[in-house]
Amino acid sequence: MSTNSILVIGAGELGTAVLEGLAKHPAFVSSSSRTTTTLSVMIRASSMDGTTADPAKQRHNAYLRDALGVSRFVPGDIGRDSVEDLAAAFRPFDTIICCAGFGDAFPAGTQLKISRAVLLAAAAAHSDGDDGNNITKRFLPWQWGMDYDAIGTGSAQDLFDEQLQVRALLRGERDGAVAANEQEVAALKKVDWVIVSTGLFMSFLFRADFGVVDLPDRTVRCLGAWDTEISVTTPRDIGVMAAEIALRPGAISNRVVYVAGDTASYGRVAELVEERLGVEFKRETWDRDKKLAEAPGDVMLKYRNCFAEGRGVAFDIAETVNKQRGIVLQDVRSYLKEMEI
Repeated sequence: MSTNSILVIGAGELGTAVLEGLAKHPAFVSSSSRTTTTLSVMIRASSMDGTTADPAKQRHNAYLRDALGVSRFVPGDIGRDSVEDLAAAFRPFDTIICCAGFGDAFPAGTQLKISRAVLLAAAAAHSDGDDGNNITKRFLPWQWGMDYDAIGTGSAQDLFDEQLQVRALLRGERDGAVAANEQEVAALKKVDWVIVSTGLFMSFLFRADFGVVDLPDRTVRCLGAWDTEISVTTPRDIGVMAAEIALRPGAISNRVVYVAGDTASYGRVAELVEERLGVEFKRETWDRDKKLAEAPGDVMLKYRNCFAEGRGVAFDIAETVNKQRGIVLQDVRSYLKEMEI
């Protein structure tokens, strides 16, 4: 019987959703499976039982352990630990799914460091023979978002450039801002990576600081134009699809795939909001250049501007893994129906 030891990095909103997706997936719960799958999670040592005095963290750890079957808590700080330290932590695991490390909470270069650590762990496993186990590492990096290839370098959101550097590394590119060294190129033969583009988290459409749907002010704003489209997926559904891809990869290997609960124009979002509330909303077009000029260092404004461009932020539903596999995800209408407004 083969094994698949899975490590999820991070146990926040997305990490928990991915662990839930894995724990509930038929391939994990089926007793007839020929693969024994185990779940582990990497969190900071300060958040672990025996260290943390925070009751909320203790309850969350208990939920992960008792309800989801997490068998091991691995101490790690992806922002501070070295590539070598992370590689040593990753070394025992067959599948690594990164659900932390993007944005202001972590130093620039964190995602690149994690990716290099996965390659180093794969190289070490191959060198040591991995005790007779499968020595190929499966890696789902933090790319839960846009199609960064389509957006390209130099976008308003400079954090996106690092996502492109991760892709370049995993593709074994030897030039550009990030060059894979000889060891990393060799290790790529033992890493089966999948980048999952999911669009925007659904909840962002309704966040006041994001600015698209302002429920208290009864206003909907478009980023760019009313017919500009955007793809959105709930974290819960990202967890469902991450589990599907990790446990039933099929032909998905070393490439970018797409997942989306819905792809809709800003005009369609406005219609759905009005349908849900039964009242007319004011509609405004966001002047992205003016806003960014007023606050050039505003991370949310830079993030929002990328959506206004309409490039790499909307996926054809027919091309998504969920559509191709007949998995129904939550769309904007059903999300609004569940919202407490």
